[in-house]
Amino acid sequence: MSFKNIQSHNKILTIILAGGQGERLYPLTKDRAKPAVPFGGIYRIIDFTLSNCLNSGLRKIVVLTQYKSFSLDRHLRLGWNIFNNELDEYIEQIPPQQRISDQWYQGTADAVYQNIYTLEKEQPEMILILSGDHIYKMDYRNMILFHQTKEADLTISCMEVPLNEGRRFGVIETNEENRTVGFYEKPSEPKPSTNNPESSLVSMGIYLFNTTALVKALINDAKQNTDHDFGKNIIPEMIRSKNVYAYPFKDESKNSANYWRDIGTLDAYWKANMDLVQVSPTFDLYDKDWPIRTYQEQYPPAKTVFHEDFPDGRTGMILDSIVSGGCIISGAKIERCVLSPDVKIDSHSEIYDSIIMESARIGMNVKIRQAIIDKSVNIPNNMDIGYNQEKDSKHFTVTKKGIVVVRKEMPLI
Repeated sequence: MSFKNIQSHNKILTIILAGGQGERLYPLTKDRAKPAVPFGGIYRIIDFTLSNCLNSGLRKIVVLTQYKSFSLDRHLRLGWNIFNNELDEYIEQIPPQQRISDQWYQGTADAVYQNIYTLEKEQPEMILILSGDHIYKMDYRNMILFHQTKEADLTISCMEVPLNEGRRFGVIETNEENRTVGFYEKPSEPKPSTNNPESSLVSMGIYLFNTTALVKALINDAKQNTDHDFGKNIIPEMIRSKNVYAYPFKDESKNSANYWRDIGTLDAYWKANMDLVQVSPTFDLYDKDWPIRTYQEQYPPAKTVFHEDFPDGRTGMILDSIVSGGCIISGAKIERCVLSPDVKIDSHSEIYDSIIMESARIGMNVKIRQAIIDKSVNIPNNMDIGYNQEKDSKHFTVTKKGIVVVRKEMPLI
């Protein structure tokens, strides 16, 4: 399947929620919205949701932005300005318009409610609501067909996770026909799935609504003192009176595993990047049948440098890593790393299990392991990161699992 062979679904409006603060990804979200955080070398997180839309033939897309949206707006303008208005295609960024109130978005449902004018203007038959900060491959057309076959008012894409992980998600209770009979947002004791007592069926934050049902639910919720949230309010209320179904997620990878990651924490973000450098990654960036689109500046190819005058004959090595364009690796050892464009690494340095973002500079004799180095950071010669947690904690962010995050304004040590 390629972009050019996909037919558009003109009766569906796609809304991508991209306005969250991303507090758990701080300091990566200090100056950028979470969907704009770099991922996998050359991509931004939102590219994966947008590529799913494009591969699924969905070409009417609204991105609801809010916090620190400049980087995200710029990325969408430069990389996703590919739609033809004459063919009734578009991608539009909409910050809070304050048409209904003078407040910013108060919750996921309120974000859509504040843009109800857009729904009235477009009058789509269905509305697909997505998150801009998840990593997965999904053909939404299969979910749309399921929704229509079931004559549903709302369809929720779901997948099974280990029972003890269910408390992090909205847990879905279904009957034998996949009809949703219960929904519990982040329960302390998740209900087991009907198919497997060791797992829970959880929402992926992917919702397909009939427009009429959604508008009525949003208006009713706006009149009440609630959290104005899909998981906490809209979905439980609709289950009582509407046809709500759970759609079992199946991704577009060529392996048997369903890969979906909510990378809302630094540890989850680091782990998802490390998934990409496995010998046979579950999530494959190189699948030509499901291309991932992004915007890239014009960098030259990556380059490695060998110095004959090294006293120990060190030549450097790159193993199990993603190396983007514009990178220059000079006699360094790189293992299981993701390098964004324009990274420079000097001789005798060693970097393991780390993410190095665009235009970072790594000096000589530097040792780094299990770290995230933000954009344009300069690491001076002879520095160690990731080897002494007590020392690292004094200067950097260190996660519960020991991942060291070096922010843009790295302090002088």
